[in-house]
Amino acid sequence: MYRERQGDYPLSEKEVIVVEASSLEEARTIAAQEWGISPSDVVINLVEEEKKLFGILGKRLKVEAKPAHPLEIFKAQKMLTELLERMGLNVTLSLEDDNTINISGDDAGIAIGRYGETLRALEHLLNLMVASSAAGAFRVRLDSDGYRSRREESIKRMAVSAAKKAISRNKPVGLQPMSNWERKVVHTTLQSVEGVETRSVGQDPHRRVIVCPKPAREGKEEARSDQGGTR
Repeated sequence: MYRERQGDYPLSEKEVIVVEASSLEEARTIAAQEWGISPSDVVINLVEEEKKLFGILGKRLKVEAKPAHPLEIFKAQKMLTELLERMGLNVTLSLEDDNTINISGDDAGIAIGRYGETLRALEHLLNLMVASSAAGAFRVRLDSDGYRSRREESIKRMAVSAAKKAISRNKPVGLQPMSNWERKVVHTTLQSVEGVETRSVGQDPHRRVIVCPKPAREGKEEARSDQGGTR
């Protein structure tokens, strides 16, 4: 895991900077040091090339640089690096789209935990840490080599099963505590299922979804409305 600086997170808050250097690689390195990130995470664009003394003493480049991802995600990566190192886990972190940090390596399974409980707890803790240092709302997502995709399919099956139980038993069915995106999967999956409705209860990280059967009278009123129209 790349680590440019130790201790706190003294990253520049500027999303775009202009640096002068003798080469593009030097410009990339200067910008990386400004943000405390890896040079490979810097995107550069040549703005101006100025030759010195007719080119005899080389040239000077003016380069516009910006981080490849939002600065907040780099801060979150550094925070997560320290957390996982304290847990003694041998993993590697990489940044992906949608503010996602991917965890891979020999101990990735430990970072995921049973039914994703450890991953969910880490994501919740990390977002609390980021919220305390970020100026606005910013959410980080954690994944581990496609775990979220597999988990999403599992949640969809779980949601459909809960809906069937709620309808057959005519009683609410509570699901296990889930993260924000997991609860959203449940709500989205069941919003088109007739006879049930969903709601979230509790506080994070114990917030969960309750799948409830719709009152029978609601269904009858809808049927009358469909048959008789407005009066």
